[in-house]
This record gives sequence, structure tokens and C-alpha cells, in this order.
Amino acid sequence: MKSASVGTSKHSVLPPIIPETEKEFLESIQSYIISEIEKVGCTEKGPAEDYYIIYRNVFEMIIEHVNAYKSILTTIKQEYDAFIEVIKKGQHDAFYLHGKLKTLACESTTLMYYKKRITQLEEKVKRIEKNSARTESLIQKLKSLRLTLLAKEDLSPVKKVNPAKKIPGLNMKDSLDIDVLSNHLDHLQKRLKELKEDMLTKYIPIENTANVEGDMNHALQKRNMAEKNNESLKYCFYRLTLFASVITVWENTDRNIDTLQQLIHQMIESEKFPKGSIASSVSSVFERDPGKSKEAEDLIEYIERFNELFSRGQYEAAATYAANCPRGILRNEETLEKFRAVGRVKGKILPLLLYCDALITTTIAIRKPLPANLTTEAIKCALAEKRLDLVMHWVTLHKLEFSEAAGDAIFKYADVDTHNKSQCLALAQIAYSECGAHKKAVLCLCKQGQIYGAMDYLHHFKLLSTGFLTPVLFDFRGLYLSTEALSSYRFHPLPYSRMEWETTNHVPWGNHPFSHWNRT
Repeated sequence: MKSASVGTSKHSVLPPIIPETEKEFLESIQSYIISEIEKVGCTEKGPAEDYYIIYRNVFEMIIEHVNAYKSILTTIKQEYDAFIEVIKKGQHDAFYLHGKLKTLACESTTLMYYKKRITQLEEKVKRIEKNSARTESLIQKLKSLRLTLLAKEDLSPVKKVNPAKKIPGLNMKDSLDIDVLSNHLDHLQKRLKELKEDMLTKYIPIENTANVEGDMNHALQKRNMAEKNNESLKYCFYRLTLFASVITVWENTDRNIDTLQQLIHQMIESEKFPKGSIASSVSSVFERDPGKSKEAEDLIEYIERFNELFSRGQYEAAATYAANCPRGILRNEETLEKFRAVGRVKGKILPLLLYCDALITTTIAIRKPLPANLTTEAIKCALAEKRLDLVMHWVTLHKLEFSEAAGDAIFKYADVDTHNKSQCLALAQIAYSECGAHKKAVLCLCKQGQIYGAMDYLHHFKLLSTGFLTPVLFDFRGLYLSTEALSSYRFHPLPYSRMEWETTNHVPWGNHPFSHWNRT
């Protein structure tokens, strides 16, 4: 037996031969597992629920396939299922207990927040109750006040209007005319509006009377104190004036000390006169002209009225008011800048243009020409608004003082309004002539083609022999006088000789416009 066992151990044991049916079963099981895993999508390994279900089904398939071990395998499967259910239940209980533990841990914090919220709500309820009580008391006061007013209204007699009574300000015929009544109603409404505006500007509520009276009394006290100080200062000034006169008299004498003492003694004796005579002497020193005081008050009132119109937006009335002001206190650049600052008003004429037009229109009444600076600003404003007709009207009034800047403004506008270029040049020529800019006046005449007029202008102002002609001919954009026009006038000698021309301008004499005139 021993030798036989030794002999058999010398050969390797062959693996069991699996039948074809078993191979097919194993392959089907393997393919089932792969396909189910792909369907479920469990690509990663791990203790997932899907893996458990797939392999449980495979285990059941194996039990059904193997009949010999079916009972024992079924028992094993049941034990495993029971164990897995116990594990699942333990996990579920652990999850539930963990959540309950968290809830218990947060219970103290939640309780604290609830208590805090309760306190806040109690305070809010108290505030609401307090406000409700105050509102209720106000309602009760209003009700009592309303009852009091109703009782007073019942006691006061009701004023009845007699419809047959004559309307004040209208006769019987007008009282029956609808148009007259409508006009009268408009007048009354306008008057009511004016009264309401006066209530806001000229009057104060009766409740403020005490405050106003207090302020007035305080102002009167300050005025009385100022008058006392003024009287004392006047008296000091009076004494200083007397002393100065004494010194002046002493300087005109022999300047002896005894004489000075005597004069001072006389001054002191004169101060012993009654107080009334001294006061009259002091008042004579500070004598005032009441007419001038009244005029100053009128000027202040005039300025205040202008400011009121200006602040209300009544620019046309303000412009007329400023142009007709006494002593021309509002006919200045400050007022002009004030109108300029307003800018444009939608649907209305430019306020600055209204002021300029009022200034120039009133120059006839005041018999005094408008200053050159205001004239220039007025012309620039009108041209900016394309009102050349207004400028022509102003110039034809002959009540303006022109400057070279005003002429330049009109001259430049000729390039803008080419349709009225000739009128612009004519107006510019007038402005240049008035201000003495003869060189530019001649240019305007030449640009209009009035060559003979330019020559007459030069001859009239005796500018042909003063070195004026040559700069005119060379400076103004190549505008040269024709030879025919020049030959019809007798000129004085040219301002340049041939040698002076070539030395000064470094140009041959042949380029001189009058080189055909014989001059060495």
C-alpha cells in the first residue's frame, strides 16, 4: 500500500473536467453580471446597493441551477440576507439617532433665540400699544375740537348773499352782460392772486406779531444807543474843529505862547454856553441835504423793484425798468452780465437781447449815447441771434458810441451772412468811421467795390499824404486801387522813394504798385 501510494504521487493531479453545459452556464452568469453593472452604471467598485442586488440575483440563479446543493445554499442565502437586513437597520437607526443628537445639541441655542425673539415682540407690542393710545387721544381731541367748531358755527349768524343786490363796481346794464361779468371775474381773480402774493411777501401771520415787536424794540434800543454815541462823537468832533480853528488863527498871528493860551481860554469859555446852542453848532457842522437822502431812498427802492421783477422771471419788464433807471445806476456791465447769466428761456426772446434793445431805445429819451463797451456787447448779442435788422435800426438811431471791436464784430458777421454782406460792410464802415479806424473803413469801401468812395474818404480825412495809403494798399488782402481811379486824383509825393523802398522791403522797385510814377 505504501509503495502504491508512493507510485501514484509521482504524477500530477489533473484539474476537474467541466462539462460544456457548466461552461455555458458560467459564461451566461458572467455576461449577466457585466450587462447589469453597465445598465446600472456602477463603474467603480464598492459596497453599493446595486452591487448587492445584482449578486443576490446571481446567487439565486446558481441555487436554481445546482439541484444537489439547493437546500444548503438556500439556507446560507437566508442567513446572509438576515444579517444584511440587521446591518441596514443598524445603519438606519444610527442615522436617526445622529440627527436626534444634533437636535438635542442645538436645543439650548434655539431656546435662547426664541426667548430673545419673545422679548423683542413684547417690546414691539408695548410700542404699538403706546402709539395706539397716543393716536386715540389725538382722535378724541380732534373730535372735541370739531364739536366745538360746529357749536360756534351754529351760534354765528350765517351771512346770506342777496342775488338781487347790485355788484360793486358794475352798473345794472353791465351786471346782465356775460362778457362784462367774465372780465370782472378775471379781474377779481387776478386781484385775489395779487393779494395772496402780498400776504406772502408784505405781511406776516398774527402769531409772529410778538416776535416782530420784540425785534423792533431791540432795533429801536440799538438805534437810540447809536444816536447817543453819534451825539458824543459829534461833540468831540466839534471840539476838535474848534481847536483846529484856534491853531489856524494862532499860526496866522505872531505865534506867541500867551496868544495861544488866550485863544484856548476863549474856546473853553465858549463851551460854557447853553447846551442847545452847542447842539445847533454841531448840527450845522453835520448839516445834510434832505433831498439827497430822499433820492438815495428812491434809488434803493428802484433797485429792489428791479430785483423783484428779475427774480419772478419777468425779464422784459425788468429790462425796461433797468434801462429807464435814474442816474443810470442799472445801465452798466454788471446788469448786462446778470441778464447774460440767465441764458435762454424756452419760447421767449433772449433776456440779454431784451436788455440791450431797451438800453439803446432809451438813449433817445435820456439824450446820452450808449457807452462803447455796452454798444459792442449789444451788437454781438444781436448778431449772435441773427438779428441784423435790429443792428441796422440801432445804428440808424445815431445814439451809440462805437469802438473798433464793434466794427470787427459786424465785419466778421459779413462772412456768416453772405446774403446781407453789403449791408454788413456798410454798417462796419460806419462803426469804423465813428471810432476813427479809418484804415478798416477804407477796407470796407474797397470790399464793396466803391473805389472812388474810398478815394473820397481818404481825401476828406486828408490821409493821402500821411503815409496811410501804402499800408492800406498792401495790408488788406491784395485789394489795390485801379490805375484809372488813382490817375483821376492828384496825390502828394509817395511816402517811399525808390532807395527807401528797396532798402526797407528788399524788393526791386519794379514790384512797387506805383513804380510807373516818376520818383527817384
